[in-house]
Amino acid sequence: MRKDDCIFCKIANGEIPSKTLYEDDTFRVILDLGPAAKGHALLIPKEHAANLYELPDETAGKVLVLAKKMAVQMTDALKCDGFNLVQNNGEVAGQTVHHFHLHLIPRYADDGQAINWVPGNPTQDELEAVRKQIVE
Repeated sequence: MRKDDCIFCKIANGEIPSKTLYEDDTFRVILDLGPAAKGHALLIPKEHAANLYELPDETAGKVLVLAKKMAVQMTDALKCDGFNLVQNNGEVAGQTVHHFHLHLIPRYADDGQAINWVPGNPTQDELEAVRKQIVE
């Protein structure tokens, strides 16, 4: 089901032109208009889900398979040095379009990007408290 006011629904379903790299009945993969690096693409389901939490399990199961296929193809074609898969959920996490999508970002030694985080340094007790909070 598509959402009438969602730009990614319109792009994924071909109503808005895009630089499409791949398309099937479930997904469209397009070049990002504001790329982090050469070849940065978006893997977008045609069915609307605002984020990972709403994504149907069947679709979620297909996302990584297609991401791997695209990463292999893009790495071979673009001769990149590495690859990031990035998926944001919620504004605080950097999500700006509220339609699930996975960023496929080829990385190059000199691309100037820093798609990373500052590692914390929790104690074993802090880790155990978080583990218990999640599993109980």
